[in-house]
This record gives sequence, structure tokens and C-alpha cells, in this order.
Amino acid sequence: MTDIRTRFDELRAAERAEPADLDTLWADLAPVRVEGILGAWRGGDFATGHLASTVLEKVRWHGKRFDSALAAVPLVCRDENGELYSNKDAGGGGEASLWEVGFRGEVTATMVYDRMPVFDHFKQVDDRTLMGIMNGKLEAAFGVADLYYFWLERDDA
Repeated sequence: MTDIRTRFDELRAAERAEPADLDTLWADLAPVRVEGILGAWRGGDFATGHLASTVLEKVRWHGKRFDSALAAVPLVCRDENGELYSNKDAGGGGEASLWEVGFRGEVTATMVYDRMPVFDHFKQVDDRTLMGIMNGKLEAAFGVADLYYFWLERDDA
């Protein structure tokens, strides 16, 4: 069996990542607890062709920040000067909170958006890396119902 980190890196680098392959990887990852993911994260996504990827590129998405369970910043973006800020406008006018939620038969840390019917579920790739799956009423948020697959790495900057 191929190492989980190797599989993750291959899917992240792929020109096209198939949702079925991402789902298989997800199933092999360990759930995480809210307190284990607090801090700043730099993010990116897998090349599935999801519309959210284009939206995040336009707003210059940098990552996420989890200050506490009730203070989560889902859209840390860069302004025109390169400074980081919470882009509340792109996130439906709010930020988020963290909860442990059941998803696909497991309970794992999940970000619940304040003003969008959307959830970001997280699982651990390694000590510094998370894989995320966005689900919920994505059609209302992005115009497509497909799940959005992304990753986060600890941001020490």
C-alpha cells in the first residue's frame, strides 16, 4: 500500500484529481478534534474543476485561521498590498465556528459557516497537514452541488 502522504502529494500535484480518488484517500485519513486544529493555516485545493477554485483564486484566498472553537476565519485572503485579512464579503457576510460533526460515519472537526449553509470537514494527513471536504447546500453558495476538496498546511509565517 502506498504511503498516505505520498498519495496526498500525488493527488495535490495532479493536473486533474478525480473525486473518487480523493474520497478513497479521505476514507484512509484520521479524524481530528477541534482543539487539534487551532491556529493559522495556508490552503489550496485539488484540481477537480470545481467552481469554488475559481472563486477563491479571484479573492486571493490564502487559507483559514481557527482562533478558538467559536472564532474561525474561513477566508483569510490577501489584499492588493499582500496583507492578510478576513474576507467576510466573499464568505456570505460572516465568519464561522468549529464543531465536531458526523460525516461519512465518523465524527471529525468541522467548520460551520455563519451565513452560508456550508460545512468544511477536516481529517489529518500528518501533523502539519489537513484534507478538507466542503459540503452542504453548495448549489446555493456556488451554483453546483459537487463536493469541494481542499487542503490546509500549518502557516508559520
